[in-house]
Amino acid sequence: MSVVWRASDEVLGRDVAVKVLAAQLAADAEVLRRLRDEARAAAGLRHPNVVEVYDYGESASRPYVVMELVDGRSLADLVAGGPLPWKPAVVIGAQVAAALAAAHARGVVHRDVKPANVMVTAAGAKLVDFGISATVGAVDGQDGRVLGTPAYLAPERIAGGPVRPASDVYALGLLLYLVLAGRAPWPASTVTQMLRAHVYAEPDPLPPVPGMPAVVSRLVRRCLAKGPGDRPSAAEVADRLGELAGLPPAKLLHVPETAEIGTSLAAGPTVAQRRRPVLPAGHRRVVVGALAALGL
Repeated sequence: MSVVWRASDEVLGRDVAVKVLAAQLAADAEVLRRLRDEARAAAGLRHPNVVEVYDYGESASRPYVVMELVDGRSLADLVAGGPLPWKPAVVIGAQVAAALAAAHARGVVHRDVKPANVMVTAAGAKLVDFGISATVGAVDGQDGRVLGTPAYLAPERIAGGPVRPASDVYALGLLLYLVLAGRAPWPASTVTQMLRAHVYAEPDPLPPVPGMPAVVSRLVRRCLAKGPGDRPSAAEVADRLGELAGLPPAKLLHVPETAEIGTSLAAGPTVAQRRRPVLPAGHRRVVVGALAALGL
């Protein structure tokens, strides 16, 4: 769909990431809308665990999004060699949950929570790629396609239900299970087997992890409940895991916007000027210090 370049902002003297739509898709109105929606969704979130969007524009009829450059490794790369120690896994899970809680509070559902869309840096985890995000209550297109990655689709999404925050929490539960166990909660090697497992199979219990509090296993199992109403909210997951990791409550990490943004995306390429939010120094030291202590 697109190519992401590392670029240099010659005016402000900083490196950025520029996501450019592939040339063969530039005439596809649906793809253009999706890229603009991604920019609008991410730009409306002001949270330290969400990648920041700086601008949206077009060059030679090809749209692009200018984003914060995240130097780090994807969570998918980190778990390729096996499960993570439980403490770093809990820190990452808490921060991804906090990012989702901020999105859900604004009525945005990510719809593609998975290890490849989580970047881990020395300063913490960042949730990226809001390319198929949608507003709460939205439904998939009339063509019957369900947007998302099969390995992380909630049962209600497979059944064609509307977009809801609980679907992100289900995917978060699968992500947590993977980083703690090094595998999925059920055997499935094909897309059909994955979809059947989401709907019908009960997840295997998490294998014993030395030193890990039992509350983590219980929380993961609640996230993987088949019924959306039986799952915790992303904010609850963030607070419970954050408490175990020694992080401040998720609500303290949520930085409110200082200016209304996003409306200019519909009118043109320039995003309304806004002041960069600053995480209070004490909270920032707690987060960075906790990650350093865990070897991240």
